[in-house]
Amino acid sequence: QVQLVESGGGLVQAGGSLRLSCAASGFISQIYSMAWYRQAPGKQRDLVASITSGGSTNYADSVKDRFTITRNNARNTVYLQMNSLKPEDTAVYYCNARRISGGVYDWWGQGTQVTVSS
Repeated sequence: QVQLVESGGGLVQAGGSLRLSCAASGFISQIYSMAWYRQAPGKQRDLVASITSGGSTNYADSVKDRFTITRNNARNTVYLQMNSLKPEDTAVYYCNARRISGGVYDWWGQGTQVTVSS
C-alpha cells in the first residue's frame, strides 16, 4: 500500500500563487508516476500534471506555463507550484500515485481545497 498526504491548499486572489505538496509513504518502490488531479463541483476529476519516476512531465493545456510539477525522490514528495492562478482553477486537488508493474493501480490522497477569488 501507498499512503499520500497532501498539504498547501487554501484561498488566494486571482493572479496569486500556491504550492501544493504530496508526501508518499509505504511501498514507494512500486510507484511509477505521480500526478495532481482536480475536481470542481459538478465536474469530473481531470488530470492537471504528472511526472514519472524518470522525470518526464505532462500538463493539461489549461495550466501549461502557469503550473510546474516537481518531484523530490529523497523526500518521496511531489510538488505543484501554481502561479497566475485564475478563478477557474478553483477545485479540490488530489494527489495520485500510479503503479504499472503487474497491472495499473492508482492510489489517491484525501484532497486539498484550492479557492481562487476574483
